[in-house]
Amino acid sequence: MQSGLIHAYLLDHRGGGRELSWAEVSGWQPGQGVLWLHMDYTDETAAQWLRTESGLDRLVVEALLSEESRPRATPIGDSLLIALRGVNLNPASQPEDMVSIRLWIEADRIISTRKRRLLSVEDLLGRLRAGRGPSGPSNFIVSLADLLVRRMSDTVDQLEEKIDELESLALDSAGGELRSELAHLRKQAITLRRYLSPQREALSGVMAAEMPWFHETNLLHLREVSDRLQRHIEDIDVVRERASVTQEELLSYNSEQMNSRMYMLSVVAAVFLPLSFLTGLFGINVGGMPWAQSQAGFLTFCALLIIALAGQIAFFFWKKWL
Repeated sequence: MQSGLIHAYLLDHRGGGRELSWAEVSGWQPGQGVLWLHMDYTDETAAQWLRTESGLDRLVVEALLSEESRPRATPIGDSLLIALRGVNLNPASQPEDMVSIRLWIEADRIISTRKRRLLSVEDLLGRLRAGRGPSGPSNFIVSLADLLVRRMSDTVDQLEEKIDELESLALDSAGGELRSELAHLRKQAITLRRYLSPQREALSGVMAAEMPWFHETNLLHLREVSDRLQRHIEDIDVVRERASVTQEELLSYNSEQMNSRMYMLSVVAAVFLPLSFLTGLFGINVGGMPWAQSQAGFLTFCALLIIALAGQIAFFFWKKWL
C-alpha cells in the first residue's frame, strides 16, 4: 500500500488492466481508460488527496471519509455516490460486524474507500489480474455487488446449518448452553437483517438512477443480484423465527419440567401431612394417650398410619391426581 492508496488500476475495457502508482495516478487523463482508485480513508495522505487533488465536491469527499455510512445510492449529476456493506470475514471477527465500502463512480473514474479489508474487493481485484474483471463502471458496480452477495451466501448457509443443529439438540437437551447459543444465533440474524435490508434499497437506487453510462444488460444483472440479496434476507428472517420458536419450545419444556417436579413435591407433602399430624399428636408427653401402656401400641399405631396412607393414595387415584 502506497501511503493510503491500497491499489490503483487502469481498466482496459476487456476485463483486465494494469496497476498504477501515485505518480501515474497524478498523470492520468480520462481518455486513457477507466481509473479505479481504492483507498484507506483513515490514512491522512489519502484523505488529503481526496480533499485537494481529486476535484470532488466537499460533501462527496466527506461522504467518502465518513466513519459511519448506511447503504445508499445517491445520483449527483451523471455520477453515483454509493455506500455498501459486506460481511466481515476477517480473522478473529464476527460476520455480523459488517465492513463498509464507499464508492464514487463516474463514467471514467471509480474511487472507493474503506477502513477494514473486504474480501469481495480482493476477489474483484483477482478477477482483474486474471483478465476476467469489469470492463467499465457499470460492470464494476454489478461485479462488486455480486461478490458481496456471494460472500454473504456462505454466512447465511452457516446460519441455516446452525439452526438445524440447535433444533435437533433441542429435542434431546434443554440446557443453559443451548439457550445461550440460540440467543447468540438470533442476535446474529437480527444484526445481519438490519444491515442487509438497506443494501437492497441501495441497489434499487442504483437501478433507478438511470446513469447514461449504465448499460441495460448490467441493469438486468444488477436486478438479479438484488433479487438474490432479497432471498438471503428472507432466509435470515426464517432463521430468526426458527430460533425464536426453538427458544420458546425450550422455555415451555423447562416450565413443564418445573411444574412436574413441583406437582410431585406437592403430592408428597399432601401424603405426609396427615401422617405428620398424627405422629405429632401421638408424640405429646401427656397422660391419656391411647395404647401408651400397651405392648402392641406401637404396631397398632403404625398399622393405622399405613391404612391412612393407602386411603389417601386411593383417593388421589380416584380424583385422577396421580
